[in-house]
Amino acid sequence: MPRNTFSKRQQEFIQVQQAAQRQYNQLAIGRLIWFISAVVAVWVLARADQSAAAVVVLVVGLAGFLVLLKRHQAVRRDRDLARKKAFINQDELARLDRQYLRTDTGDTFAHTNHPYTHDLDIFGKHSLFRLLNRTHTYEGRQKLAAWLQTPAPADVIRLRQQATADLRPEIDWRQQVEALADLEETIGRSPESLIQWGAGKGPSLPGYLAIVRFLLPAITAAVFIAWLLGYLPGLAVLAALAVHTLVLSQLSAQAKEVSEQTFALSVALRSFQQLFAQAEQAPGQSVRIAAVRQALNTNGNRASQAIGQLARLTEGLNFRRNPYFYLLFGVASLWDIHYLFRLSAWQAQYGPHLGRWFEALGELEALNSLAGFAYAHPAYTTPDIADGDATLRLTRAAHPLLPPDRSIPNSLALAGSGKTVLITGSNMSGKSTFLRTVGANVVLALAGAVVSADSFTVSVVRVFTSMRTQDSLEESTSSFYAELIRLQTLIRLTQQSSGTPVLYFLDEILKGTNSADRHRGAEALIRQLHRTSAFGFVSTHDLELGQLTDAAGFVSNYHFQSDIQDGKLIFDYTLRDGICESFNASQLMQAIGIEMNAALGTASNKP
Repeated sequence: MPRNTFSKRQQEFIQVQQAAQRQYNQLAIGRLIWFISAVVAVWVLARADQSAAAVVVLVVGLAGFLVLLKRHQAVRRDRDLARKKAFINQDELARLDRQYLRTDTGDTFAHTNHPYTHDLDIFGKHSLFRLLNRTHTYEGRQKLAAWLQTPAPADVIRLRQQATADLRPEIDWRQQVEALADLEETIGRSPESLIQWGAGKGPSLPGYLAIVRFLLPAITAAVFIAWLLGYLPGLAVLAALAVHTLVLSQLSAQAKEVSEQTFALSVALRSFQQLFAQAEQAPGQSVRIAAVRQALNTNGNRASQAIGQLARLTEGLNFRRNPYFYLLFGVASLWDIHYLFRLSAWQAQYGPHLGRWFEALGELEALNSLAGFAYAHPAYTTPDIADGDATLRLTRAAHPLLPPDRSIPNSLALAGSGKTVLITGSNMSGKSTFLRTVGANVVLALAGAVVSADSFTVSVVRVFTSMRTQDSLEESTSSFYAELIRLQTLIRLTQQSSGTPVLYFLDEILKGTNSADRHRGAEALIRQLHRTSAFGFVSTHDLELGQLTDAAGFVSNYHFQSDIQDGKLIFDYTLRDGICESFNASQLMQAIGIEMNAALGTASNKP
């Protein structure tokens, strides 16, 4: 069971983290003791006129300190990775109960004018994006959001399903990817400036600088030594450094520009190197996984190696941002010129591939999200993507955003363009939830994810919803007019000759007008949609619309009902054939204190 697995892994990684923290503390104390001991030993030897021994101890002390520092950093990385993995499993446990520990809600992708994302809770505090999202890079987050916003062609969906099946059982690899991606906060920043730098033309470097960058520092070093030995005045050193400054000034603007373009992600490049190395080992033989691995291998050179080299170069160049380093060492060594040459060579060799590498990594993260979702829900099914005419068949489908123990599954089949499922029912009986259940699972299916159902078949469709239309004071729009605008968008969408049918979900259609107009308008719209390739669902309180079943033959009636037991309303949220024959508005109004019997008596006594 996933719950037991996540719980066990969380405890294991907590123990690893605690052990690493103890080792980290021990090394911190050890480094301090080593440093103090080395300083004291050098001071004692120097005081005893043991200069040679003092130098040896100094060199050994520095070497030992660097070894301890490197080990300390490695232990810190192991500790941080274990902490991230413990949190990942804690988060997975919370998601099973539809609670979320990560703060990313995907709100930046939410738009009320999108065909369906607002009504179906694709983004937001309690959303499909939050349920699926296991990405941390900018490209991965963008990719997952795009998959939820735009249905893919059938062959692309099937390729994602295959890749998900490859990654699903690889929990160690998957959580390592997620932990590495979460190690450094700057990993989540957009790599666009870095990609633009890589794709652009390198700085124009005069050819003579290839020799001058080595020759001039060597001459200046000789002048400095001669000054130390008393052969040259101090002005000679200053003159040599002035020449350095003059040479550097010719390229200072270019060095600053490259530094600005690379600095934002330079801190994250080390983590990206490890992340790319993990991605290059993506398990499985599916087409998409193989394509990702191939994209990360350019002419036999792995992306991780190239990114590691770039990390070292950008770190080196950005030392120039430290004024003390630049004045004491950068000017004398012509630091900027050396790194501009090396970065220019890297840019020419690898720069054009940066965009492809980040895109491949983003796709792998999005696939990892689908695989993690599938692993956490073994009872969910991989949907069948049907070719041909409009098709939708679902068996025991439940809302994926509801905890499994609180969701009531329902089944339905709808096939053929122009068909409409008309759903009637009392208030709070489950009409809206059922529409969102079907819609959310369709979105998951068309993104390549598993769905909350025993079986699920759907053709590639364009999903459209009109469920949460609201008035707007800023736009002087009533809720009724907002719904009309929404329905106008649906009509225009059905008139587009894209070849892909529209699957619509219309909740409480035309609820903002009187019953007569509502009935005439709803019937006219359903008949108009029948003449298109669209098909879908309409929920309503208008029982007369159900008569379209016999008259037209393209409308199917289903309903939800409520019962009264011991004076209480009981809902079973089960979809049934036919038109609803019981409504509960009067009982609900009476429950809040409205004297319905008195109102009826007054009406009957009215002359």
